[in-house]
Amino acid sequence: MLYQVLAIGDVTGEGGMKHLCRHLRGLRKLKNVDFVVCNGENASGVGIIPQQAEVLFDAGVDVITLGNHTWGKNQIADYLEENRYILRPANFTVR
Repeated sequence: MLYQVLAIGDVTGEGGMKHLCRHLRGLRKLKNVDFVVCNGENASGVGIIPQQAEVLFDAGVDVITLGNHTWGKNQIADYLEENRYILRPANFTVR
């Protein structure tokens, strides 16, 4: 059984978010993608807020990864505890 995974690097800023929202569903269908992993830590330029995470999920992202800009927007802290589909690096603690 083949399982198609699409890994998307940094989605950055409003332009990146709009582009992903416009094209991801069509790409998933065209390439028969089963699962999408997206790095969203720069959705705000530096950091991500819960509303942006929800936009990514609504666009067809299955899991959002974060990195060294996780805490660029403190609004994400509670959301990280609530949503198990947004992942921070294991060595990043909650502020």
